[in-house]
Amino acid sequence: MSDSRPIGILDSGLGGLTVVRELFTGMPDETLIYIGDTAHFPYGPRSPQSIKAFAMSNIKKLAAMDIKMLVISCNTISAIALDSICNELRDIPVVGMINPAARAAAAHTAVKRVGVIATEATIASEAYTKAIANIDPSIKTFAKACPLFVPLAKEGIVDAEITQRAAQRYLDEMIHRDVDCLILGSTYYQRLMEIIQSMVGAHVQLIDSAFWVAKEVKTMLNAVNARSGVSGAGKEKSTLYVTDLSASTQSIAAVFLRDTVPEIKKCIL
Repeated sequence: MSDSRPIGILDSGLGGLTVVRELFTGMPDETLIYIGDTAHFPYGPRSPQSIKAFAMSNIKKLAAMDIKMLVISCNTISAIALDSICNELRDIPVVGMINPAARAAAAHTAVKRVGVIATEATIASEAYTKAIANIDPSIKTFAKACPLFVPLAKEGIVDAEITQRAAQRYLDEMIHRDVDCLILGSTYYQRLMEIIQSMVGAHVQLIDSAFWVAKEVKTMLNAVNARSGVSGAGKEKSTLYVTDLSASTQSIAAVFLRDTVPEIKKCIL
């Protein structure tokens, strides 16, 4: 048995395209429908009420496209609105960013000390702290909001002195906490992995949430025999939407996908 329907993906901006890239790599036959809510980006500084309202509006659009699964490729939405989304989409499996990364960190930490860096909203929700505690209460979690990382990553300011200074300021606490795993709780942070790794040291394992989410999606679809039965180029059949299409959208998307990008369209559904 197979299921050739598309996988829906909801993002607050374009950082979630790192999840799209991992899905294209691991499941090249799958068709994806992506919506990035660039009109309301960034979600991180917004109130939980606004985040939920924006997310619910967009998941209704995706649900109307006959998707077989919904992936929330945004840590902030996953932290704030996942329960509401699951209640709305009772017949569609939903995968968020928090639990896959939390499980990976719990499995890889040897000293049971895990760091989490993310947006203000994700950190304030304590979603990662609670998820890790549910897996293993003996693990100590240290969370830090890094509000400058998203705009720096989005603008491609990776090797500049300002990025070095921001990383030093944010990550100094993690160094002194002696963590051996650090969860990158924003898909945008993947662009800053090199500088983050150099700051915390090679002994700290970075947990890339995009990688672990894509792995979980593949595992879940395999478990219920819901992989696409249509062999072919899933990327070419996939559709990428944004809620506000600017002149730089295509070029920014290419950076996150690290490959050719299907034409991005404005979501008018």
